[in-house]
Amino acid sequence: MWESDHDEPYPTGTTPMLYNVLVVEDDRRAAQGLAALIGVLGHTVVIAYGPRMALQQLNEVIPDVIFMDINMPGIDGVEVLRFLRSDPLTADVPVIIVSGEDQPVTKQAAFDAGANDYLVKPPTLEQIEAALDKVIHLTQPEDPGQSSKPDGISPANAA
Repeated sequence: MWESDHDEPYPTGTTPMLYNVLVVEDDRRAAQGLAALIGVLGHTVVIAYGPRMALQQLNEVIPDVIFMDINMPGIDGVEVLRFLRSDPLTADVPVIIVSGEDQPVTKQAAFDAGANDYLVKPPTLEQIEAALDKVIHLTQPEDPGQSSKPDGISPANAA
């Protein structure tokens, strides 16, 4: 059963949807800050400190939503995004890019690779909540938080 630290009441007759969220960010402080904000909304968060760790995590559980930085060492976020979109297990998982870059060309590259939304660092709680609301309807899982175990994602395949 999901438990939430969210103290604010929800409108009568509505139940918040809670999701498993993967944060992919090589900067530990940025990753922990983003994870804390997502956690305030009641979602379960796993942090992958870089793209290779993210691909290893995806071998275990496919999240409901991914928040990912673009500028990471080795494989950048756009390359990881292309890989995610090419794999049937992750092709439909909403991906929200969170980047310090606010250049139109960078944003366009992210959207061209399959990003569902783009937030500029540091995002506010309201921006994170709005981005989740925007992208989560794209998949509408029958039972949110019940992610599947994949068989075919390998970090070696991404390089």
